[in-house]
Amino acid sequence: MPAPAGRARHVLAATAVAVAGALAVGTAVAAPSPAEAGSTLGRLAAAKGRYFGSATDNPTLDNAPYTAVLGSEFNQITVGNTQKWQYTEPSRGQFDFTQADRIVAFAQAHDQVVRGHTLVWHNQLPDWVNDVPAGELLGVVRNHISAVAGHYRGQVVHWDVVNEAFEEDGTRRQTVFQQKIGDGYIAEAFKAARAADPHAKLYYNDYNIDGIGAKSDAVYEMVKSFKRQGIPIDGVGLQAHLILGQVPSTVEQNIRRFAELGVDVAITELDIRMRTPRDAAKDAQQAQDYRAVVNACLAVTRCVGITVWDFSDGYSWIPSVFPGEGAALIYDENFAKKPAYWAVYEALGGTVTTDPPAGCAATYRVTAQWHGGFQAEVTVRNTGTTATTGWTVRWTLAQGQAVRSLWNGVLATNGQEATVRNAPYNGRLAVGAATTFGFIGSSTGTNPVPAVTCATA
Repeated sequence: MPAPAGRARHVLAATAVAVAGALAVGTAVAAPSPAEAGSTLGRLAAAKGRYFGSATDNPTLDNAPYTAVLGSEFNQITVGNTQKWQYTEPSRGQFDFTQADRIVAFAQAHDQVVRGHTLVWHNQLPDWVNDVPAGELLGVVRNHISAVAGHYRGQVVHWDVVNEAFEEDGTRRQTVFQQKIGDGYIAEAFKAARAADPHAKLYYNDYNIDGIGAKSDAVYEMVKSFKRQGIPIDGVGLQAHLILGQVPSTVEQNIRRFAELGVDVAITELDIRMRTPRDAAKDAQQAQDYRAVVNACLAVTRCVGITVWDFSDGYSWIPSVFPGEGAALIYDENFAKKPAYWAVYEALGGTVTTDPPAGCAATYRVTAQWHGGFQAEVTVRNTGTTATTGWTVRWTLAQGQAVRSLWNGVLATNGQEATVRNAPYNGRLAVGAATTFGFIGSSTGTNPVPAVTCATA
């Protein structure tokens, strides 16, 4: 599907994953439980032997608030765009990995595993591929896979080897590969990928195969045939581009039947879109839908992980393809955590304990730290029984600490006392809803984590 608008090497065996976590967390006026205080979605998933990740694209790596979340919340990254053919082999035999390498390096720097996406897909192909004579195309495919998967050997834990090769009725999509090579091209692609990287898990990836139906039946039969023939397939990716209130009732059953064939399953591109604008009822339904998908994955041991197709509504592909729809992800466009985030958090085993009479809880954590400076995020959550119209967070800066720049709030300081009030757009929080603000700070000392207090308007 469309993508969202290193030095260390990693190998993933089964579901063992690296964990990217927050550097520090603080307390709130209504004290969070230990699970909330030390947990991210990535950490919670890792505790269950899985990953929870996000796709990303190169332009967003220059957005500091975005990368602060990307680098701390998730323990897996998918290269959303720049490992595709048009980027990696724009001219025949001429390869360019510059952009994808940058994303892989980011993941490695943050101890995140990488899913490769994708080696063979009929979209985002350079024009020259369509002009290759039929007798030469299989060799071109093999060479492309060898070069790309070989370049990332040892750095990518999964490869989406072939993407979206079936129509909705279960017939083969008549792509240039199907027309010029025939049915055997998928098996040949998997063989070439195994030769290029013997350790990466090899996946077939598609949309609308989340539940049981004609399309997923066809993929099931292909996988069963491959296993019988000894074709090296290790997993099936369910994209899960879903619609609000329409999570298939057979998701868990579908995951289980693939697992029983002896392959892993991953939720590879999860988003759940709605008609915009958002409202409290839609948010509640979306949270319920995200919870259902996570629970279905957790119910089957061989469902190894879940990836959202980018994490912030501001970087979703949905509005450009489905006019009037969007708000499909777990963070809003201002990087505030939506009810869907908390549904995923709790489904993965996180708990949030707050004091309801307080009406407001705030949690402080350091998301990045360097000599003389740091970046922090504060989550404000409505723990009361009615919607808030505004909120205020206060804490005391330690000696040597200062706030240099802040987003998603309005800062005032008085000596070492810092006060942040909501921005005009994030003061209203439905019951249970949350938002976040972040800041860049400087520090000349040990940079301790402060106690924070929160009050509602």
